[in-house]
Amino acid sequence: MASFQWTEKPARVLAQGGVIAPDERLPWPQTALMGVQHVVAMFGATVLAPILMGFDPNLAILMSGIGTLIFFVFTGGKVPSYLGSSFAFIGVVIAATAYAGKGANANIGVALGGIIACGVVYTLIGALVQATGIGWIERMMPPVVTGSVVAVIGLNLAGIPIKNMAASNFDSWMQALTFVSVGLVAVYTRGMVQRLLILVGLILASVVYALLTNGMGLGKPLDLSGIAAATWFGMPVLVAPVFSAPAMLLIAPVAIILVAENLGHIKAVTAMTGRNLDVYMGRAFMGDGVATMVSGAAGGTGVTTYAENIGVMAATKIYSTAVFLVAALIAVVFGFSPKFGAVIQAIPLPVMGGVSIVVFGLIAIAGARIWVDNRVDFSDNRNLIVAAVTLVLGTGDFTLKFGQFALGGIGTATFGAIVLYALLSAGRPAVASDATAASSR
Repeated sequence: MASFQWTEKPARVLAQGGVIAPDERLPWPQTALMGVQHVVAMFGATVLAPILMGFDPNLAILMSGIGTLIFFVFTGGKVPSYLGSSFAFIGVVIAATAYAGKGANANIGVALGGIIACGVVYTLIGALVQATGIGWIERMMPPVVTGSVVAVIGLNLAGIPIKNMAASNFDSWMQALTFVSVGLVAVYTRGMVQRLLILVGLILASVVYALLTNGMGLGKPLDLSGIAAATWFGMPVLVAPVFSAPAMLLIAPVAIILVAENLGHIKAVTAMTGRNLDVYMGRAFMGDGVATMVSGAAGGTGVTTYAENIGVMAATKIYSTAVFLVAALIAVVFGFSPKFGAVIQAIPLPVMGGVSIVVFGLIAIAGARIWVDNRVDFSDNRNLIVAAVTLVLGTGDFTLKFGQFALGGIGTATFGAIVLYALLSAGRPAVASDATAASSR
């Protein structure tokens, strides 16, 4: 447990614009509040992904908490990260199960077997990185690639709040009011309120939504009846995996996308904190892989380091791993509580959409920050083409089909960035780093 100790920083550090490092923490009450904010930030996508695949959202929340605890143990509490449902699985799961897109997935067991296979591949890659170092991974995925992949995740998700979370003109205006509320909190408040910008902005927008709908009849009223009807405690329904070779072959390659996501996450956190976390890369991959296997074995979705939480860290400058330990424990408790699910489900969809616009945008900016902090040289046509093509592939959701296998936008962008960089680097002299090349010029 010695490796799980943090240096406590007083709350006044926040008022002075200070940064809370991974091995530091605020007093526990403030740390708990930050944990709640991270749970809220990840909830929208962590619940949306299983719904799109026909999985149980409450079980997905539970397994995201358990997965985060597994990741915490594997990395020795050194890497700030939350594991949530990965969108990279959606296309292949739908293809493997022939899911119709509504209600429970009747063929979910086949998907779970594939998710476990993906976790095995991911864990083996992590073990190889741990044994041989990250040099070959970095050569395959330099900053121009990882920055592009991280940015693409945010840009690819951008269509979700814009297209699916605003059914009327009123809803669109509520989305705008929500991200303006978050922006006002971010700029004009100080201390803990400023660090809780996502949560505070969401609450403010929800209150305004209730006044405009329930009070003035301008939109769909805020419905709290589901909260009253839900029980405080309930066991999620577990599902056994079915190991089908075609489904496993279809889903297992998603491990490469998860590697790129996790690599980009760690590079983004390294850039934000100024601390080199590369030494934990292999352990992070293994932790994520084992968490994916455990989730799949119980009936949950494949998990990955969560980009939404990068956005929250970027905005709050609080990188303490203690926050993610608290968030994981909260998610485990809430995973057993249908009432929690009802509370989140009661959040107006356009309000959640406005928050998602902010968070997904912060993810995209985190990718750009990888370029800036590593001084990626865009006068080099190789870097220029790799970044340009990757961003358009991911944002446009470019899809390639290989028989029944469909590789969607995030997948084509990830593999495209890796393959294109390797192709354009063939025969070129090795360069120490983009930063070194830029400074020499």
